[in-house]
Amino acid sequence: MATAPRERIPVEVFPQPSDASRRVAREIADRIRQKRSEGKRCVLGLATGSTPTGVYAELVRMHREEKLSFKGVMTFNLDEYHPMGAKDLQSYRRFMQEHLFNHIDIDPADTYVPDGTVAAEDVAAACRDYERKIHDAGGIDLQLLGIGRTGHIGFNEPGSPPDSRTRLITLDRLTRMDAAGDFFGDKFVPRRAITMGVGTILDARRVILVAFGEGKAGVVRRAVEEDVDAAVAASFLQKHPNAAFVLDEAAAAQLTRMAAPWLRGPVEWTEASIRKAVVWLAKKVAKPVLLLTEEDYSEHGLQDLLSSHGAKRANLVGGPAYDINISVFRTLSQTITGWPGGKPASERRPGDIVRERDRVFPKRVVVFSPHPDDDVISMGGTLARLADHGHEVHVAYQTSGAIAVFDHDVARFVDFAREFAAVAGLAADKVAVFENEVTSFIANKRTGQIDPPSVQALKSLIRRGEARAGCRECGVPPERLHFLDLPFYETGAVKKKPLGEKDIEITVELLEKLKPHQVYAAGDLSDPHGTHRVCLAAVFEAFKRLADQDWAKECEVWLYRGAWQEWEPDRIEMAVPLSPDEVRRKRDAIFRHQSQKDRAMFPGADEREFWQRAEDRNRGTADLYDALGLARYAAIEGFVRWFGK
Repeated sequence: MATAPRERIPVEVFPQPSDASRRVAREIADRIRQKRSEGKRCVLGLATGSTPTGVYAELVRMHREEKLSFKGVMTFNLDEYHPMGAKDLQSYRRFMQEHLFNHIDIDPADTYVPDGTVAAEDVAAACRDYERKIHDAGGIDLQLLGIGRTGHIGFNEPGSPPDSRTRLITLDRLTRMDAAGDFFGDKFVPRRAITMGVGTILDARRVILVAFGEGKAGVVRRAVEEDVDAAVAASFLQKHPNAAFVLDEAAAAQLTRMAAPWLRGPVEWTEASIRKAVVWLAKKVAKPVLLLTEEDYSEHGLQDLLSSHGAKRANLVGGPAYDINISVFRTLSQTITGWPGGKPASERRPGDIVRERDRVFPKRVVVFSPHPDDDVISMGGTLARLADHGHEVHVAYQTSGAIAVFDHDVARFVDFAREFAAVAGLAADKVAVFENEVTSFIANKRTGQIDPPSVQALKSLIRRGEARAGCRECGVPPERLHFLDLPFYETGAVKKKPLGEKDIEITVELLEKLKPHQVYAAGDLSDPHGTHRVCLAAVFEAFKRLADQDWAKECEVWLYRGAWQEWEPDRIEMAVPLSPDEVRRKRDAIFRHQSQKDRAMFPGADEREFWQRAEDRNRGTADLYDALGLARYAAIEGFVRWFGK
């Protein structure tokens, strides 16, 4: 019988990152107030990166609205790149100023970040001084952590010993790849950093590690459920008497409590949990669903499911597993459709299942794409299918994607503009002024320097042209493309603004104008800088504001993935199969995004090109359906319906 791995660190799981961030911010605030009531100062250890920004935003809100004071609080940051100036764009000192220190009443003299400007020969002494300052402050009361893909805490890469102290460390290749987006290319990422040691972190009286997103799920499971291992520095927290992990559901997805909760104890057997368990079992024993036996269920911790749902027709040849197997098999079969927008009455055959989406045909469809290529990368086959079936398909590009264009592409288009102007007889002097401004900036551009408006505009035009070309390949005409340019994104830098009222108003305005019957939005939330997450939040908030409108009540909202990860087969509610020709057509549409071809600006942790990721994931989904005993296809694009309206 299968047994459940044990969680070796206390873990709290929240539905959304915002819920987890509020929970952590409350504990920090409580610790500050408690220490103040005791006449003592609170000493915080702080982290950087995208994960703690929600915590800092909530602390700033509490300062403004609840009068939470940071006077007397001392902070020590985990790490800093070396070399790195305090005012540099990627500096962690600058990060802390922008996200927290500038917005609260803390004394700047009480905020400490390792000095990234200290000479190499003086780093060891500076590290000893950092340790001494922590000691003199009375030690850290609460240490906030994130976790890297290598399992690092701070910059304690694999192999860091548990008694290590603040020191200079060489960054792992994966860590540098993950940081590449912040530096506009991995070649610009510093190779070294100053970091608190594992021992320094373990000395804190309380440690909270926060992790969000599917991309962290694997390393979280290793740190929480597997043995302590120097290859995963976060696993050393198992030895801490007062450490905890605070996760969103995505980061917790591979923990046994989420992936196979029946191994931990009784569960409520709903249609969804039964489907999840049966798919899990089929993958575990490498059998199609209809070949699962009573012994398979019993030997892998599913006796309760077998006894409560499998005995209705136990006298049949199939045995007590029969009812469960056939029910799940039918559910999986019914997710497969070649008609994502619904099937018209003229195409229905006797015995066809008539679905809700068949009622209106043709439909107005809106596909929300966070960047100008997510539509074709993630659902290019379905996009083409919807257009081919005669639906009125619109694509709404939520951001310009301008920062993902290389400067050499800008230079190429400036060359084109100059020669085009000459051919078309346009004013050469005006073109020359623009050309000089752009080429001069690019020639003298510093690493990480923000582009001026002229260059940003040109990069936006490059992405727009590629988006039009990609949609033409899918049969969507240019007049049905909407470039929303949501303001939260348009900073010219990797760091974006929070979702704002204007972002939501723009989204609401488009939806009210088109009144779609069907909407597709990106549920792919593991992109490195959170743009997908913000764009999805804009769509969700827009629908909440439109909830009273009749068309919105009837509108189907489907979430797609593909650029960063794929839906699991037990969660897919609509599976659109693609033929080999449709796979090639989708690839051609992705290829139209030439500025992202061969080498994207922000590839994330996956070194494959986006078209390769998409094809591998779509093929992988088809292989899983085949392994479960369903029809064999070249590829499948999967969708999950959103019921949050």
